[in-house]
Amino acid sequence: MGSKIVTVQNIDEVLDKNEIVILDFWASWCEPCKIFGPIFEAVAKKNPDVFFGKVNTETEIELAQDFNIRSIPTLVILKDRTIILDQSGMIPEYLLTKIVGEARALDVSKLEAEDSEE
Repeated sequence: MGSKIVTVQNIDEVLDKNEIVILDFWASWCEPCKIFGPIFEAVAKKNPDVFFGKVNTETEIELAQDFNIRSIPTLVILKDRTIILDQSGMIPEYLLTKIVGEARALDVSKLEAEDSEE
């Protein structure tokens, strides 16, 4: 399937309709983003049950601010609207594939219970 463009206008719909959402925050001038883009697309195509979205930080400034993006590329993974990973920098394909598998297996309710105990 591949990735889709995410904007401030469609983020709520994306989060409502998808259990797992993986967002790549990037910019056209960013060299590491250009290298990471094809990796992100390759993993997206291998995982059609997961929503992969691209957020252009140059045009989606408000969305980047909402997610507190400070450097790019940054990968943000949400499950059931809960951020489970926020990682800046390059991620190799094998590691991104492993992260997707771990996101599938993660029980967010247990994570939320641990947070409430702290």
